[in-house]
Amino acid sequence: MNALLSQHLVRELRSDHAGETGAVCIYKGILAVARWRGDLELMAFAKAHGATEADHLAEIEKWLPAPQRSRLLGPWRLAGWLTGALPALAGRRAVYATIAAVETFVDHHYQQQIDHLHAQGGPAGFLPLLLRCQADEQHHRDESAALAGEQRTWLLRAWCWTVGWGSSAAVVLARRV
Repeated sequence: MNALLSQHLVRELRSDHAGETGAVCIYKGILAVARWRGDLELMAFAKAHGATEADHLAEIEKWLPAPQRSRLLGPWRLAGWLTGALPALAGRRAVYATIAAVETFVDHHYQQQIDHLHAQGGPAGFLPLLLRCQADEQHHRDESAALAGEQRTWLLRAWCWTVGWGSSAAVVLARRV
């Protein structure tokens, strides 16, 4: 399938793969802390969302051969795990706000790729994959935002801004390395 992708789409897919790798690890970090705390609600949340992200990762891996994946998967895994575990230490609302921030970024990232495919075209089956992934991420964003609630401390707002900025920087780097 990869032979049908332009170099631009290969770079984008590399960033998607890195992002979904990080997302799987976000939920592993949440799950580790939730188990330690005995938080059954957060465990269920992390398992359900993590399964969706693992499915996205498996689908993207069908399109992107291992030699073309980011060489920074180790750091992406660590960053993802910490992005899940640290807010889990602060509690559910921090987790939900973090996921809403991450998924807001991911929604925009997928939309840019979808817009590109609408304008430039691409291989059969690729656009439906991105649309399905985006819809799942939008659902995660909306669910998490509702669970987080409106009131957020300045520290949580700063954390969410940092998570969004870090996601953006990671995409730029993953496209290249």
